[in-house]
Amino acid sequence: MKVLRNFLMLALLTGLSTSGLQAQCQTWNDSDKKDQAENAHVVYRPFMKGDLAKLDGENFQIAFDNWKTAYEIAPAADGQRPSHYVDGRKLLKAMMAKETDAAKKKELADWVMRLYDEQIQCYKNEGYLLGRKGFDMFYTPGYGYSKSTLETLVSSMEKAGNATEYIIYDPLGQVMKYLYTSKQLPKADFLKIHEQAIKIADHNVENNTKYGEYYKSSKAIFENHFKEIENEIFDCAYFKEKLMPSYRENPEDLEVIKYVYVTLRDRGCDESDADVAELKGKYETLAAEINAQLEIERRKNSPCYDATQLQKEGKYEEAMTRYKECVDAGEQEGEALASVYYSMAFIQTWELGQYQAARANARKAASLKDGWGKPYILIGDMYSKTTRSCGDDWASRLAVLAAIEKYAYAKSIDSDVTDDANKRIGNLSGARPDGQEGFMRGVKAGQKATVPCWIGETVTIRFK
Repeated sequence: MKVLRNFLMLALLTGLSTSGLQAQCQTWNDSDKKDQAENAHVVYRPFMKGDLAKLDGENFQIAFDNWKTAYEIAPAADGQRPSHYVDGRKLLKAMMAKETDAAKKKELADWVMRLYDEQIQCYKNEGYLLGRKGFDMFYTPGYGYSKSTLETLVSSMEKAGNATEYIIYDPLGQVMKYLYTSKQLPKADFLKIHEQAIKIADHNVENNTKYGEYYKSSKAIFENHFKEIENEIFDCAYFKEKLMPSYRENPEDLEVIKYVYVTLRDRGCDESDADVAELKGKYETLAAEINAQLEIERRKNSPCYDATQLQKEGKYEEAMTRYKECVDAGEQEGEALASVYYSMAFIQTWELGQYQAARANARKAASLKDGWGKPYILIGDMYSKTTRSCGDDWASRLAVLAAIEKYAYAKSIDSDVTDDANKRIGNLSGARPDGQEGFMRGVKAGQKATVPCWIGETVTIRFK
């Protein structure tokens, strides 16, 4: 294995002296070695699909040698894909992970960084690639907490703008703190970088539906790195001076008002400060107006949402109409649709007295969400509410059994409803059929009986 490692390093050093210096965007399309490059590409690529760290020495050597051949002939592959740069970085990182010699690690790291630079030259996408490069620099021996790492990460933000990846925030915060506390990063530069990073993160938290939460978490990690120095770095006066002109230029722009107000508040400006109080009042007024209009539009366009609001407002007939529109529109599915059917059943049970329709909707709700006991609790409530209208005393007590059975079933499938079910069962236990009455009717415990009236359930006789 030691011999193999030395052989690999020899190949690497050769690559550093020849391939590593090729910054031109050569493709195999205009090379007299096209076949050789394509064949080498086809040989090494399958190895990239697995975990390179798990490859044995022989297979890793095959992958590396063929990548190196393809890369030397055509660094830019076919001109349509940057695979030789991307794959090269992966192979070199795998070698770095196993290398113990610091000098050799540094040579590998330098080659990784050059492959980033070559890819940028040939395939552009500079902002994204600089972010990835800066991220790798931070975690690579020889770069780490250096000014060059910071410069690369800052360049990424300048080039990518709001498209800057959230992954840069943790290393960026650590490098900024280190360079500031070691007096290598002036406060003014620190604040400028910090403001740029926060604006990008806040934009994505508000507007990036796919990764907004990642930016929010990354921003929190970024800010947390400065906890020990925030008092000496940030002050209210600085941010007022910096941000109030933006507000004065856009006094009716909600986004500007919100950004300035929240930033000043978070930087320790007192709520009694005249500027902060003005911002707060303006923000709350505009936000309330916009939110009110958005609420109107949301309720108009979403029957599901409107139905829940109408239910809260006690407008049950209107809520039922909108719930039915919600179902017909196919706006919800799965467990969300189950909740809609449950809400309909709840209104029909407790507000409208439409028990058969309520039971049908409760059953639909239960069928859409496994192990959900609430619909069965509700069905039990329907039976409990209507026991006295089920016929004579015997029929009423059979209805009680039907309710108890539903409560028992609910808790058997859903531990969350156990307490509610037990309370209801306890309240109804004394209303079960009397044994003497059963004797007079020739009915024994354990026999089956059908509940009359609308319930129609078959229950097992259990006496008091």
